Amino acid sequence: MPIEMQDLVKKSLAELELDARLVTELLVGFVRDEVRKVGVGKIVLGLSGGIDSAIAAYIAALAMGPENVKGICMPYKLSNPQSEADAREVAKGCGITFERMEITPQVDAYFDQHPDAPNLRRGNKMARERMTILYDQSAAEGALVLGTSNKTELLLGYGTLFGDMASAINPIGDLFKTQVRQISRHVGVPSGVIDKPPSADLWVGQTDEEGLGLTYEEVDAVLHYLIDHRYDRQEILEVGFGAEIVDGILRLIQRSQYKRRLPLIAKVSQRTIDRDFRYARDWGV
Repeated sequence: MPIEMQDLVKKSLAELELDARLVTELLVGFVRDEVRKVGVGKIVLGLSGGIDSAIAAYIAALAMGPENVKGICMPYKLSNPQSEADAREVAKGCGITFERMEITPQVDAYFDQHPDAPNLRRGNKMARERMTILYDQSAAEGALVLGTSNKTELLLGYGTLFGDMASAINPIGDLFKTQVRQISRHVGVPSGVIDKPPSADLWVGQTDEEGLGLTYEEVDAVLHYLIDHRYDRQEILEVGFGAEIVDGILRLIQRSQYKRRLPLIAKVSQRTIDRDFRYARDWGV
């Protein structure tokens, strides 16, 4: 990374520093309140062994009590064994229930019929298979599914629609990846989980940053100006970021907008569910 870029990233990340204690309290309160509004007292979430599911698990344990949280690790036969080991360490660290559910048989049964499917399709299928398990366990446990997608991933569309992006509530969706690391250190997520290269573990050797072609620090620095400062493309270029980086990030945001909203409903009545109708819960009833 050129020196000028390093300085820009450093300045931007300094502005993204959080009051970790305060933010943790806000997230814990959010989870506790939203779960109770639904009338349940439990949470289930997928535990990948990565930092995002780890911090979500720690927050859930603080909010609901560890005895009311189940973390489910769902490896495929090609998943890195270290991921499962890290998931177990996270569950032990925050005291939640841990369960392992293999997804290899059902995934392979499908792709035996589609042997030429590329890695992207296989990865998306695995993500959606995991989510069907979580929602079935949600019904079995009388629990809500907790989301584990951070703000950086959501903005870039770096996730599988109706797969790992699906959840009932998401405590970390307004935290950039670099901020997730800050909160993780504050609550005591194991350092090995925090510091390892981020990976969705969808195929052998896959890493997030290799797929993006940028580090999360670089991405968050640009997103900070785009989202928080509301800079347009020209203003960000004038700050000093390269056109190739800025245009690539803008392209990812624009292409993935459909992933960040509920399915669009064609309006034919006076009160349409996704824009005019307010549910009783939103009235405070």
